[in-house]
Amino acid sequence: MKILITGANGFVGKNLTAALAAIRDGKDRTHPELCVEDLFLYDLSTDCTCLEEACRQADFVFHLAGVNRPKCAEEFQTGNVDFLAELLEKLEKYENRCPVMLASSVQASLLGRYAEGDYGKSKRAGEELLFAYGQRTDCKTLIYRFPNLFGKWCRPNYNSVVATFCYNMARELPITVNDPSVELELLYIDDLVDEMMAALAGREHRCEYDGLQVMHDEQGAFCFAPVTHRVALGEMVELLESFCRQPKTLLLPDIPNGSFAKKLYSTYLSYLPAEKIAFDLDMKCDARGSFTEVLRTVSNGQFSVNVSKPGITKGEHWHHTKWEFFMVVSGHGLIRQRCLGSDEVLEFEVTGERHQAVHLLPGYTHSLVNLSDCEDLVTVMWANECFDPAKPDTFFEKV
Repeated sequence: MKILITGANGFVGKNLTAALAAIRDGKDRTHPELCVEDLFLYDLSTDCTCLEEACRQADFVFHLAGVNRPKCAEEFQTGNVDFLAELLEKLEKYENRCPVMLASSVQASLLGRYAEGDYGKSKRAGEELLFAYGQRTDCKTLIYRFPNLFGKWCRPNYNSVVATFCYNMARELPITVNDPSVELELLYIDDLVDEMMAALAGREHRCEYDGLQVMHDEQGAFCFAPVTHRVALGEMVELLESFCRQPKTLLLPDIPNGSFAKKLYSTYLSYLPAEKIAFDLDMKCDARGSFTEVLRTVSNGQFSVNVSKPGITKGEHWHHTKWEFFMVVSGHGLIRQRCLGSDEVLEFEVTGERHQAVHLLPGYTHSLVNLSDCEDLVTVMWANECFDPAKPDTFFEKV
């Protein structure tokens, strides 16, 4: 399949191009139904002869190019309508009946509050142009009215509040929120790309919009990405503030799979300046070695790294409820455990040459012994709950 992407250097175009290139190059094998042979990438800097060849050969067109922040209102017409007309003319010229996808906007809706603005009008005119083309040529058309988009590579301080907030807060720059209760419908770039892959495979999601139903009485006149998130501005800012604090608190907010919080965190990280990508951790050192807390979570405990000097024994305590995993990644050691009230000692010899996770059980006093005379013992530790000084649940008892 040969695919033409207009607006390939834009936010959506860059993400879609990267995803399709990975399939083409055999790096992404999760879409066995898709065979990407070639990509024709078109943007403002592309030679117009390339567009001619692409329109002659393409098996699918993603028309993502458009104008939303012009220097003058006339550019809405040239960027959102005239260029689409030129593209469709070239496809007709070569009698290319391939499917055409159009990136439109919710602002094109007749019921939208921006419908009478120049941008909304131009987007709606583009939709009408493609509808007419599809009826005239019997080509498959896919019109998507995107809500607010967010994700990596989106330009900040332009037309995405999420990109602007992420960029500014990552740099401790001010943001403006006039009404925290204002709700946005947000579409994450990876969810959008997933829908584009489905569209390529002929499994696009279709729906009707009441605004154009009068003019287009066919079922499923429009397409849509099925996963979006409705989020208040205040909620988004609170999440971003927690992400900003994480290097100091080490607390990772709750980010369930598929949640807006998880997608926003990935987006925020993509805007970090170089000086904030790496940050120091608090190493608690003494003659026995060191202990460094790495990460805390809201509901799944904490991670840390323990270094024991040669011949040193650490631990010698037990917990009522807390339990842990120990995994030695370097050195040679012995993990010992004994259930309170019992004389039986369980011993586990561990080494960095064989990664093995060992449960530290509730009600068992335990210790960690460095068996080496010259090498540090490095252990990655996970506890099922974060340490609470007010309720440490840690009691001294020799194994």
